[in-house]
Amino acid sequence: MRIVFLNGPFRKLAYSRSSRSPAVTKSGTLYYPIWLAYAAGLARRRTRHGVELIDAVARRWDRGQLIDYLQVAPPDLVFCDTSTPSIAEDLATAGAIKQALGRSRVVLVGTHATALPAEVLQADGRIDAVARGEYDQTALDLAQAVECGADWGEVAQISFRRGAEVVHTPDRPLLENLDDLPWVSEVYRDFLRLEDYFFAAAQWPMAMMITSRGCPHRCAWCLYPQVMHRGRYRTRSAANVAAEFAWIAEHLPQVREVGIEDDLFTGDRGRLREVCRLLTEQGNRLPFWCDTRVDLDYETMRLMKAAGCRLLIAGFESAAQAVLDRIDKGTQAAQAQEFTAAARRAGLLVHGCFVLGNPGETRASLRATLEFAKRLDPDTAQFFPMIPYPGTRIYAWAKEQGFLRCRDYGDWLTPEGLHDSVVDLPGLPGEEVRRFCDHARREFYLRRGYLVRKLAQSLTNWSEAQRNLKAFRRLARFLARAT
Repeated sequence: MRIVFLNGPFRKLAYSRSSRSPAVTKSGTLYYPIWLAYAAGLARRRTRHGVELIDAVARRWDRGQLIDYLQVAPPDLVFCDTSTPSIAEDLATAGAIKQALGRSRVVLVGTHATALPAEVLQADGRIDAVARGEYDQTALDLAQAVECGADWGEVAQISFRRGAEVVHTPDRPLLENLDDLPWVSEVYRDFLRLEDYFFAAAQWPMAMMITSRGCPHRCAWCLYPQVMHRGRYRTRSAANVAAEFAWIAEHLPQVREVGIEDDLFTGDRGRLREVCRLLTEQGNRLPFWCDTRVDLDYETMRLMKAAGCRLLIAGFESAAQAVLDRIDKGTQAAQAQEFTAAARRAGLLVHGCFVLGNPGETRASLRATLEFAKRLDPDTAQFFPMIPYPGTRIYAWAKEQGFLRCRDYGDWLTPEGLHDSVVDLPGLPGEEVRRFCDHARREFYLRRGYLVRKLAQSLTNWSEAQRNLKAFRRLARFLARAT
């Protein structure tokens, strides 16, 4: 039996389905198909079946090239990743596989299919099923059912058609011991070309791993904790994380940095400090970045720096406390300045995330957030519109209030595949928010002081010079445009 885990094509563009906000980015970022990779690794470890992970996005394949490849050795079971902006193409690809290969069973996974399983099954009768939520174990159980000809109704956490009815089997218990999962870096080595993946704020080539699932906080628009992880926060042990760092250093010598792509790596401070202690003791030489909140303290930052941390990705979001409260952020805008000062003192770079167009946003708060970003002056920054995804509380709110401005899910992206705004707030149209994001990006990056600082950074640090040049080449064409 042959099982394929597929990140399907997207217009031959660098589209990141596994991102928290999937799109083609102005900086050229391309995420690893990280969730598919974990599931493929577990299937390879626990079954005797042939397993393959295919990233058609990284290979720049179109649908025809993918079908040609699959027809050489047709799989019995294909798991196709989905996201909201790409769902039309995801369905078309999955349906084309089914039509071309006939006997292959095609199953949709990922955020959009999990949030709207009945809708996606009804959209294309060629799709066999949806594996909802965390699908690592579900993929194994479904493979066994296919091999044995068993009733799919006995497989937990799937949705499928039985005649005219859509059947939703009960959810399975969430995986509690994340150390049972394979190291995703081993899967990358065996199936992917690491040089294909890029993150503008990181040194290249890089690798990405997950050391926890979920988040202990409850931000209203955060996608994966709500849709895939059911609001539960679980972690890998510190020893398991440190051991994977050591494996990467030994077996993936081309990797220059590791991205810890948890929704919140710093959520458990005790575990975080233990990870740092173990990395320091084993002499870790791999820089890493991670996501955090602005309540991270200096002493912990200092330990992280000693362990190899180079970059903190912080969700500042807005300068307006009322806006932060409306999205249940749980932080104070006033903490941001203290956070950035502590990071500089610890020798850490900061990538600042600013999300505009949240509930309660006004033109005045947009401008205040841009001025706030310039005062904080992180090493890099991103400005993008608040984007509500099905399955999140913010999506339910926008839909209930009648604020969603869209004809179909393709409207979540511009014609170029970039982030668009689909929420028209009272007195603040989504198109205006999107244009302000472009303006904010230009104003932030084209400041004389910022350019001088980046030049000085590049002249004194060859690794940072390479990163700055690579990222600037990709971003420059967007900075040159008038808003």
